[in-house]
Amino acid sequence: MGVEEFSLCRLMYVFVVVAQMRLVYGDLSYSLSEEMKRSSVVGNIAKDLGVDPKTLSARNARIDVEGTRKQYCEMNLSTGDLVTAERIDRESLCDKKPSCVIKLDLVLENPLELHRINLHIQDVNDNYPKFKNNLIEMEISESAEKGSRFSIEKAHDADVGQNAIQRYNLQRNANFILAVDNNKVELVLENKLDREKQSEMNLLLTALDGGSPQRSGTVVIHVTVLDANDNAPVFSKAIYKASLPENSPPDTIVINVSATDADEGANGDVTYDFGHVSDDNVNAFSIEPTTGVITVTRLIDFEEKSSYEMSVEAKDGLGLTSYSKIIIDVTDVNDNAPEINLKSLYNTVSENASPGTEVGIINVQDRDSGKNGNVHCSIPQNVPFKLVPSIKNYYSLVTTGQLDRELVSDYNITITATDEGSPPLSSSKSLHLSVADINDNPPVFEEQSYSAYVSENNKAGSTLCSVSARDPDWRQNGTVIYSLLPAEVNGAPVSSYVSVNGDTGVIHAVRSFDYEHLRSFQVHVMARDNGSPPLSSNVSVSVFISDVNDNSPQILYPAPEGNSFMTELVPKAAHGGSVVSKVIAVDADSGQNAWLSYHIVKSTDPGLFTIGLHSGEIRTQRDVSESDSMKQNLIVAVKDNGQPPLSATCSMYLVISDNLAEVPELKDISYDDKNSKLTSYLIIALVSVSTFFLTFIIIVLGVRFCRRRKPRLLFDGAVAIPGAYLPPNYADVDGTGTLRSTYNYDAYLTTGSRTSDFKFVSSYNDNTLPADQTLRKSPTEFFEAFGDIDEVGIF
Repeated sequence: MGVEEFSLCRLMYVFVVVAQMRLVYGDLSYSLSEEMKRSSVVGNIAKDLGVDPKTLSARNARIDVEGTRKQYCEMNLSTGDLVTAERIDRESLCDKKPSCVIKLDLVLENPLELHRINLHIQDVNDNYPKFKNNLIEMEISESAEKGSRFSIEKAHDADVGQNAIQRYNLQRNANFILAVDNNKVELVLENKLDREKQSEMNLLLTALDGGSPQRSGTVVIHVTVLDANDNAPVFSKAIYKASLPENSPPDTIVINVSATDADEGANGDVTYDFGHVSDDNVNAFSIEPTTGVITVTRLIDFEEKSSYEMSVEAKDGLGLTSYSKIIIDVTDVNDNAPEINLKSLYNTVSENASPGTEVGIINVQDRDSGKNGNVHCSIPQNVPFKLVPSIKNYYSLVTTGQLDRELVSDYNITITATDEGSPPLSSSKSLHLSVADINDNPPVFEEQSYSAYVSENNKAGSTLCSVSARDPDWRQNGTVIYSLLPAEVNGAPVSSYVSVNGDTGVIHAVRSFDYEHLRSFQVHVMARDNGSPPLSSNVSVSVFISDVNDNSPQILYPAPEGNSFMTELVPKAAHGGSVVSKVIAVDADSGQNAWLSYHIVKSTDPGLFTIGLHSGEIRTQRDVSESDSMKQNLIVAVKDNGQPPLSATCSMYLVISDNLAEVPELKDISYDDKNSKLTSYLIIALVSVSTFFLTFIIIVLGVRFCRRRKPRLLFDGAVAIPGAYLPPNYADVDGTGTLRSTYNYDAYLTTGSRTSDFKFVSSYNDNTLPADQTLRKSPTEFFEAFGDIDEVGIF
């Protein structure tokens, strides 16, 4: 039968069963002839399954062959055709079995489908009938009776069915006819032999199969006519059966056949030999000619061949033969470890993959049979994956829990397959799986808050501090970018004070800071990753500005400069230690930079006056004498405690006198055209002073006598400090020496004092002196307020 005829007889059986979890199982059956050319089309799988051929490649369609490493067929992914991949020889696959089926698995992924394909291999008449030998030698006694039968070994044809041997033909002759039944071929003596007429004869025996075209094989039977040997050997069994474990070592005894011959002498001596056997059988076994012991000559593999069938011949000394059949069944032993085949694997899986996500498909095969071929698969318990049986020997590798790339970024999964044999055999396969990152972690700052310290007068662009945040995500998801959050500092945008490097987190000053205007401020820095969507976190940065000595002391009293004229009046009777005036100064700096000290740099009489180092109080060092100059000029320096120190100087004018009239310069200054009323007030004042002069002297002497332990006079009262010299926002901090609150003084004014500004203060404290409390008075207002010039300085 030709290829075209068999292709018309293709059989197709398609069973589709829809199962859970997107797994589909079905059988397809095709019939094809052996010996078809490579790439011959067997059938169209896509059409039979109702699958679009365009999806085959995307679904990774493939053909797996069960139980062998040969790939008999393959699939054309473009058309869906099942085509032959190599020459198929039915005889080598199935020997004499009436049915020859190759089982294939069609695997499709996404979703996973498995279809069983059964290929029925149809026999073609490609083998000739063949006798074991080209010549058969027979010796027949002439005494053989008519109707005697003589066995002939049957011819062998590897084909089956109609293509196997169907009949035998014996060349016409005068003595023999042919008798054929299912199990044997015999020559039947039709006419008795006569050795004297013909001692030898050749008979041509032909074996014919039923194929188309028909094939045949011949053998020549050479018959030698002998004298009487009328008994052929007889086997003890018509069929011998034996069981042999695979991998039995050479020389292992399989079975012992035995035949007997009723004749005596040489006619009864029996020898043994194999009848017609294939080359594989001849190489696998041997028979001892005299004993009939059959032994193994090479290792027998159950997976290659599970049974052997052979013919054994017994021949007596004169050539009479008989035949028996031997069937050897090979038993399986567990000599094959399971094979793990990776069919598909997703090399990466997202860390947000839900439990149960399929990441790979494996197939496990064991060439052994029975329980030796039953396989169990397992993976380690310390990984979030498991194997789920799906179809037949297929397993799906799925996730069992939530993955976290920041904890474990790669997994090495070892799959172990173990069979049920005794002892069990196992094999392992390692898979590498990477976890793909998602942006699930915001940046985290290394500290909860940051502090930066900078001295005032810093350079613009100087580094204040550095913030740092870490993001455990990968690549752009873990790339951190820094920025300032919008805010205001003293009404100005924070970006006008500081800036942050977006890549490094280094914070720079945008401007130079002034401690006297801004001592601290706070900014907020945001760290944002580059993921999608981005995640961020914030941190506060406190910037503290430290003071430097950049402000010189400012003298509030007496005024270093100005149009006012003020002279301190020192009584001639002043004793040593009396407070006659005070220098008041402040420093805009803070801390030790604002600690002030007072020094007399130059004076008219160096030994007459001294100044308190930290209080600024000017005192007499000794009693005032008549020889002292009336006009005393002191130059006072005020120095802070900074490094390097800064200082300021002022001049202090003192007049030693008990009466303003004694000072001609002051008298001249007192006349001013601006206000004519001053003349009357001055006359009244002078009269009052003269009137009470004696009283004043008496009172002073009395006070001095009563207060000898404290060198202060009655006129050590309150000093009028010009309010214009007390600027706003200055505070006297007790202990720094800037402003002291312990002393009040009397002011002895000159006649020109009407042009001065005054603020009468009874005491100082640490509070700020606001500008609106400064009392600026004209000369007229001064005298209207106090009535008489004599009242000033006399309490």
